[in-house]
Amino acid sequence: MIAPGPVEGFDLRKLLQTVFEPQPGEKALVICDVPHGNIGDNPTWAERRRMAEEWLAGFEEIGVPTFPLLEYPATGSHNADLPQEGYSGGRPVSLADFVRKANLVIAMTEFSATAPLSRLVRPGVGGLRVASMPGVSREMEQTALAADYRVVAERAWKLRDLLNEAETAEVVFDTGDQVIFDLRFRKARADDGLCTPEKEFPIINLPSGEAYKVPYEGEKGEPSRTSGTLPMVRAGTLLRLRVKENRISDIEGSGPVAESMRAYFDVDPARRNIAEFGLGCNPWARVRGNVLEDEKAGFHWAYGRSDHLGGTVGPATFLQPEYVVHRDEVYAEGTPIGIRRITLFSREGEPVPLMLDNRYVVFS
Repeated sequence: MIAPGPVEGFDLRKLLQTVFEPQPGEKALVICDVPHGNIGDNPTWAERRRMAEEWLAGFEEIGVPTFPLLEYPATGSHNADLPQEGYSGGRPVSLADFVRKANLVIAMTEFSATAPLSRLVRPGVGGLRVASMPGVSREMEQTALAADYRVVAERAWKLRDLLNEAETAEVVFDTGDQVIFDLRFRKARADDGLCTPEKEFPIINLPSGEAYKVPYEGEKGEPSRTSGTLPMVRAGTLLRLRVKENRISDIEGSGPVAESMRAYFDVDPARRNIAEFGLGCNPWARVRGNVLEDEKAGFHWAYGRSDHLGGTVGPATFLQPEYVVHRDEVYAEGTPIGIRRITLFSREGEPVPLMLDNRYVVFS
């Protein structure tokens, strides 16, 4: 196992070459969403749009032709379907059709476009490969984006293989709460930082560094075994989410924060779906309150939409498009709640210790 070393500084050209391995004749596109109406701007978002221009120029510097920057009105919700129309070079364009013209796509957005973009990808040389970067900030260029992606990929592959051998995962939080994740009937994936032509499913989040599996959602007629209690902190308040058959069944807690969370899940039953079991493994990632980087620092689970990760819950499952969500909850050094231990279990019930006190025990 390659040991992680110090961050040596951000090299955009090296990163683009490593992530995509651009091929002759391929063309690049950078996408960003823009504020409008009651979706107001913020300094980080404005800086991200400046980054989009820089990354577009980065493709040109490594000899990859580019399309003009593609902008579209922000959806206001993570992983909601994208609008039909965007703007490039000051002209209105069909957003999906314009994206399909490109081969290498980077989406630097305020609201995640990972799920809808996943429906457009095409593997292979001359296909469409996408790096989605929702919420990316300038600071990440000196942490998770400056990682040695040889190390990141190696760790992600190892965790993916362990997840593929597992049928169950037991997670014990440092609050004492415990949950069982049913990992049967699913294929694990590695978000390894590589979006090269041979990639089987050529869409990644960037910065990268995780392996993940969608828990079994009960679609085969056999009830899911995902159950237990998931703790989370909202506005300084500890809440406990009761889980039964892979769905959030109840929220323990009193006061306005608990009531707000109950109302949030009551709006649409599809939000109650446990959508992801994720293992962040980028040693350079730091918890900074930005889920794009936070989730690469340790364990996380998600609720809501799962079809873009290999599950069954997609936009049609939700009552209205604006209710569509895929939200990650992260537990790592620097978050209010951490991990006491995670253990994987094979079909035969053999335990494989995976994590102890927020640290993996499977890497040398």
